[in-house]
Amino acid sequence: MQALPTLFRYTHSPTLPKLLWQLGCTLAFSTYQAGKVIFIRATSPEKIEQHALDFPRPMGLAVSDQRIAVATREEVVVLANTSVEESPESHYVDSGAGAVRNSAYQTGDAAADTYVREKTYFSGEVDTHDLAWGKDGLWAINTLLSSMALVDDDSGLESKWRPPFVSDVTPEDRCHLNSMAMVDGQPEYVTAFGEVDTFEGWRENRVSGGIVMDIPSGEIVLEGLPMPHSPRVYDGKLYLLLSGTGELVCAEPETGGYEVVAQMPGFVRGMARCGDYLFVGLSKLRKSSSTFAALPISEQAVFSGIVAVSLSEGRIVEHLKYETGVEEIYDVQVLPEGTSINSPQPS
Repeated sequence: MQALPTLFRYTHSPTLPKLLWQLGCTLAFSTYQAGKVIFIRATSPEKIEQHALDFPRPMGLAVSDQRIAVATREEVVVLANTSVEESPESHYVDSGAGAVRNSAYQTGDAAADTYVREKTYFSGEVDTHDLAWGKDGLWAINTLLSSMALVDDDSGLESKWRPPFVSDVTPEDRCHLNSMAMVDGQPEYVTAFGEVDTFEGWRENRVSGGIVMDIPSGEIVLEGLPMPHSPRVYDGKLYLLLSGTGELVCAEPETGGYEVVAQMPGFVRGMARCGDYLFVGLSKLRKSSSTFAALPISEQAVFSGIVAVSLSEGRIVEHLKYETGVEEIYDVQVLPEGTSINSPQPS
């Protein structure tokens, strides 16, 4: 684990350290542009710090059962927790393969948690996006193959599901399948940028062609969405991010509609819950990108960072903004107090 150099400069709202301290959580997010998974924690009610691990193009993150999984360019890497006793003056432990120490919650016994590389699964360059642990193991969205796979010890990533309208598992990124939501330990919903079955066909209507699908039935339950990402089921409700318009919404699969919970000042992607708060990632859009230039949110997406949205208030209450170093964020996860990494939020 390394302390980030000064080029990763950020500012934050005055009371963000106090909120993280009270919640007892550490934020983890992936930035494929910078090649890092970054950890943000409060060291006191007045101060936060950041540390990072290096990965080649990190995307999806998953946390469960004392493990952190990271989707990288060609691999899915699983880090496992081991508890060690250290003196209060000790520093981050590095196993050689990379490690994370979650010491934000030290008490008088100076206990710490250390994460070391447990397993590495070769996936090839299939543009793996979301990861999630379920009852059957670790699930992965292989965007290039327009399919969902289950990580297998013998075969790496084995394709298990694809949208009914996709005729073949082939490396053509036909619909830009990207994110999934779990319910009771099983994948329940996925998001994609279009109901298309041609090579990169989603690009033709990327601004408003997005869909949410119910996995068990294979039915499209929401459509006409601006680049949907990060569906999550909390308290029986389906939340997701509409990246193209910068909105956090609560969806109604039964009716095909949704309600806007909060408007964000940028391109949103990556979301995790702790208590009453949803922590959401914001990315700075590349003005030269043909994919992003036409989006409704393009003029407002001028910074990257993390915002905290209060569900009870329906508004942003805290923020962390990067001035340099981080421009695009893909996933956000929460490591809560009392455990090294969090179990999946109850549905």
